[in-house]
Amino acid sequence: MSDFILTDVTDGIARITLNRPQAINALTHDMMTAMYEAFTAWRHDDDVTAVEIAGNGERGFCAGADVRALAKVVAEDRNFLSFLETEYALDIMIANYPKPVTSFMRGVTMGGGLGLGAHADRRIVYADTVMAMPETKIGFFPDVGILTQLSRAGAIGKHIALTSATFSGGDALLLNLADESADGPLPAPLFDATWIQECYESDDAVEIARALEAHPDEAAQQAGRDLRARSPFAVHVALRALLRAEKLQLSEVLDQDLRLAESVIPVDFVEGVRALLVDKDNDPQWRWKTLEEVPAEAVDEVFSYRSSWNS
Repeated sequence: MSDFILTDVTDGIARITLNRPQAINALTHDMMTAMYEAFTAWRHDDDVTAVEIAGNGERGFCAGADVRALAKVVAEDRNFLSFLETEYALDIMIANYPKPVTSFMRGVTMGGGLGLGAHADRRIVYADTVMAMPETKIGFFPDVGILTQLSRAGAIGKHIALTSATFSGGDALLLNLADESADGPLPAPLFDATWIQECYESDDAVEIARALEAHPDEAAQQAGRDLRARSPFAVHVALRALLRAEKLQLSEVLDQDLRLAESVIPVDFVEGVRALLVDKDNDPQWRWKTLEEVPAEAVDEVFSYRSSWNS
């Protein structure tokens, strides 16, 4: 077991506690392996009737995968897909687990943290819950199967996927990323933002960016600036992946995530992590500087893989 994962069983309830609070419980490969092994053992344990997942520390449930560690693996030309294979295998295990799984998504719950929490049977959010799929900030796309829900959420799903926007526990309830609030009724700011519906009608990333920039609402204009700051290549991939995911089941979305990652990560990911999390200069040098410059052929090539579920 990883030192960063605590497990116990009391009165038939097995509990996993993420125990890396200094990093908002960011997931290492060892942590995910330990959780997978625990779930595997409890599946066949008649003394275990249900599982709960929570995070230690006051800052949040889980900030996501440890992308700095993953970027180091990529930069050293090692097998980065094994990290994602373990992560996605854990996500689908939680989603299909034969015993009820409850997640307590307090505070920061982002990226891989949503992969852990949002695929559970009972998903609890709080007044302090802050969620995001922030992958386009680091040259990646929303993965861990969350495009399953975002693709069915119309304009708001597009906004979250493309801009890496944060959202509340109240938003998560309406997005089918959560089931109940521990703190009573929660606001859902994104669902009150009429400009989102107006600006995300198109299925073209350039048209969306221009609609945001031209909108009179300052929040829309800020979203336009945010979108322009993301990896242009990742934004195009994220949008196409989102549109495809609407017709896919979770296992198929996770398969798409893995196949796309193989081609997407070598493009902008290491640079995005450097700029945001390592040097923190917030000045990433993306392979293509603008959305307009990304060749359609480059995006087509990413999606030319043969998926394992229809091979």
